[in-house]
Amino acid sequence: MLEPMVLLMAFALVAGAATAISPCVLPVLPVVLSAGATGGRRRPLGIVTGLTLSFTFATVALVYVIAALGLPDDLLRTVAIVVLLVFGATLLIPPLAARIEARLSRLTGGAGVARTREGFWSGVLLGASLGLVYAPCAGPILAGVITVSASQPFTAGRLAVALSYGIGSAIVLYLLMLGGRRVTAPLARRSGRLQVAMGAIMVLVALAMLGNWDLRFETRIAKDVPGFLVDPSKGLERTAAAKSALTNLRPVNHSAIGAAVAKQEEQQNQPKSKAQRATLPVLGSAPDFTGTQQWFNTANGRPLSLARLRGRVVLLDFWTYSCINCLRTLPYLKAWDARYRTAGLTIVGVHTPEFPFEKVAGNVAAAIKSNGIGYPVVQDNEMATWNAYGNQYWPAEYLIDAKGKVRAADFGEGGYAKRERAIRSLLAAAGDHALPPDTHVKAISASDQVSTPESYLGAERAARFSNGTIVAGAHDYGTTARPAVDGLAYRGAWTIDAMSATAAGGTLDLDFGARRVYLVLGSPGGARHVRVLLDGKPIPAQSAGPDVHAGVVTVDSQRLYDLVDLPAVGRHTLRIEPDSGVTGYAFTFG
Repeated sequence: MLEPMVLLMAFALVAGAATAISPCVLPVLPVVLSAGATGGRRRPLGIVTGLTLSFTFATVALVYVIAALGLPDDLLRTVAIVVLLVFGATLLIPPLAARIEARLSRLTGGAGVARTREGFWSGVLLGASLGLVYAPCAGPILAGVITVSASQPFTAGRLAVALSYGIGSAIVLYLLMLGGRRVTAPLARRSGRLQVAMGAIMVLVALAMLGNWDLRFETRIAKDVPGFLVDPSKGLERTAAAKSALTNLRPVNHSAIGAAVAKQEEQQNQPKSKAQRATLPVLGSAPDFTGTQQWFNTANGRPLSLARLRGRVVLLDFWTYSCINCLRTLPYLKAWDARYRTAGLTIVGVHTPEFPFEKVAGNVAAAIKSNGIGYPVVQDNEMATWNAYGNQYWPAEYLIDAKGKVRAADFGEGGYAKRERAIRSLLAAAGDHALPPDTHVKAISASDQVSTPESYLGAERAARFSNGTIVAGAHDYGTTARPAVDGLAYRGAWTIDAMSATAAGGTLDLDFGARRVYLVLGSPGGARHVRVLLDGKPIPAQSAGPDVHAGVVTVDSQRLYDLVDLPAVGRHTLRIEPDSGVTGYAFTFG
């Protein structure tokens, strides 16, 4: 593990240096040069120190803190703009700037060394704000290490890679600042006027960022210059060595159950006798619940264990509350729970989140209540139980007999009659020979003719976008992009991260072949609205999903929203026009 991490640190250092000369850094560059040209000789060092530390913290921790607390996704950018405005305004008043610098120096080491440290600590403060602006420039290597999965825990290795990336950028920016100071050295005798001018530049840059003009400028530059200048580190980050190092960082699944299930799937197409088809195989001993968090629908929230459930048939359902495929299985699970609980069946929902907001216990509790789930549910936020079973799908069901052996594994929707037969056979084998009648469930199922696959909005899994490669950061995509068949197109201003996209005045177009369209949405900080257009017109009531009223969705929680419900599968275009601050995660179809 050490060797791939060291290799990634080296790649990250070089990629960070390359990023410092890419168009993404242009909004930061005037401020860097302006700040580096004023103040004491240690201010440039302070700026790169603050930038490196805040960039590392922002890319490794802050995005998860913001998601967990439900704060606006553009908070980092807002904080950076405020700091730039305050710092620039301070430089416009030289006596005030000198007083603040002196106070910072005294706080950190006494008046005797204030002169030698002149500019360093104010540089650290400014660099910290620039690191927040700079964070979206992180390339695929850093994104792959830090945000490969929302479930990945933080490690010293991931922190080291992010720090290496920041140091690489800091070295180049530091050299640029030193060069800038040499150029402005002849103006030293007019340092007061120079400082005021630099403060004015900072204020102007902050105001430009406030109006998203920096994003428009960056996008225009990216369209008009060669690709190797837009993303100088692209070639490095796509090398076989980099990809191999990233792959080696992913946890290896050694689950015996996962291997047995995979072997069974390979043998499914082989000819079998009637007796073989009727017999449930023994896939191995069922792993117990591990690495879990809060339990719901148990006595006083107490954890369950498979050892204590020995003698009962157990059905584990791996699900997550924003997954439409999972939600469509719930009517069957609820019916089986009601019919067979007294006959010896225990269903346990293992809630394994796909997105960070699905880790919040309050969100899971609300989903359990709104979906009327009465059987036990446990949070598997770190995917520990998921990995113990070698699972790869939402939803997935593992059927465990009364002796604690896994006897069947089923994935996705459908095949409910077969699953119920398996439940009944294990209950009968456990000694209940007077089973109640089979269940009869009426529920919505996926349409067979759906052509559009699940579509993610975040940079990590974005595909089929007419905008080209979707990368993390704040972007203005303009107004020209049109979606291809089963494709998507961003228009206007959006802030993209690994798992989601947050509207900043932009819209999103989708071409789909389906009957129903669902979209996972959130609105941190308060309810917001999303206007829904079908084939270029406000969606009519007869075509709208239950979450749409008069063509508008009110996004008041982080969950799956039902946008389109047509009479039949068809080819259509959908446009969503979200209020600024609305966050989208993934489209699913039915």
